[in-house]
Amino acid sequence: YRLAHLGVQPSRIIGDLDSMADPAAWRAAGVAVDAVAEQDTTDFEKCLYRTEAPLYLAVGFTGVRVDHTLAVLNTLVRRADKRVILVAEREVIFPLPPGRRLRLEMAPGDTVSIFPLAPLRCAPSQGLTWPLDGLVFAPGQRIGTSNRALGGPMEIGFEDPGALVFLPHDCLPALIEATAP
Repeated sequence: YRLAHLGVQPSRIIGDLDSMADPAAWRAAGVAVDAVAEQDTTDFEKCLYRTEAPLYLAVGFTGVRVDHTLAVLNTLVRRADKRVILVAEREVIFPLPPGRRLRLEMAPGDTVSIFPLAPLRCAPSQGLTWPLDGLVFAPGQRIGTSNRALGGPMEIGFEDPGALVFLPHDCLPALIEATAP
């Protein structure tokens, strides 16, 4: 609906189509429409498992409904095999797999938030106001909201899966480069 309202025609639509008013109209307009009947995953996850790309920049998946935003965040962790960066209104969000270190040049005061979707231990960090070294984060327990970069090199990592990292929007170009395989 939103794409049609904006006058944007996608090349492909993937999902269960339960919220699409007229799939036939999209097909008639030359759009490939892939109906995926299963209800065990969200449309976002269906797109990830039905496509291959070196990088997914996921735009438009936050802000409207909190339950949908949480489902997308859950999918980021579930599908950590895919390189996905969620572009939200004010920040970029991405999973950082265990054993992988993220190194970025940060501006002083930049917000760095860590939200665990599973229990995880933090590896030694650098360049943060509040070091993460050895901390254990877990849902419903300790989380890492609103840490601050000191400016210059910032480095973080985790020993376990389940970490979502939130950084300011302007970090996106450097993040794309820093997370390249």
